[in-house]
Amino acid sequence: MAGGRGTRLGMGEKPMVRLFGKPLIDYVVSAIRPSIARIIVATSSATPETRRWSLEKNLEVVDTSGSGYIPDMIEAVEKSEISGPVMVVMADLPLIREEIIREVIDAYSSRPEPALSVHTPLSLHRSLGRRPDVIFNYLGQLIVPAGVNILTGSKISEEQEDFHLIMNRIELAININTPEDLRICESIIKRRMESQGDMD
Repeated sequence: MAGGRGTRLGMGEKPMVRLFGKPLIDYVVSAIRPSIARIIVATSSATPETRRWSLEKNLEVVDTSGSGYIPDMIEAVEKSEISGPVMVVMADLPLIREEIIREVIDAYSSRPEPALSVHTPLSLHRSLGRRPDVIFNYLGQLIVPAGVNILTGSKISEEQEDFHLIMNRIELAININTPEDLRICESIIKRRMESQGDMD
């Protein structure tokens, strides 16, 4: 999903905002590519540069009306004619990793529900000094949607029973909505790069 306006971030098209020289969407595509056969980038009139970048990377692109996350998601899946399971991932999750994608797919495969939604504990966000926009109370636990879901394509316009997969992973707790979110991501990646340098 790469059609949002990114007004709170205020740095132009959010998927194309650079993080250590790479667009945010590049991190997400790199994490997804090893596990997902067909990658479709859902853009809108608000993200023409994202559309251009995606086509240059030989990615499939579907244009949506830019009406909002849910209607754009439905429109993208319907236009793509997907009937089976479809993983929906936000383009502003630059810390997401290949192993997380595989873990989500494995969890979905082991469940009877037609859909799966990924969440992180609110306590993880608090430890990072973040205030999430949306919080759910699930079986007495406060959780935050991570922006990763698996749904049945043929029923995309219907409400689907979903399994709540709660993952205590910092990579899923930070989606880039504000300059502060970007700063937190930069510091996390910088620490990882430094720790890898110490191991080399």
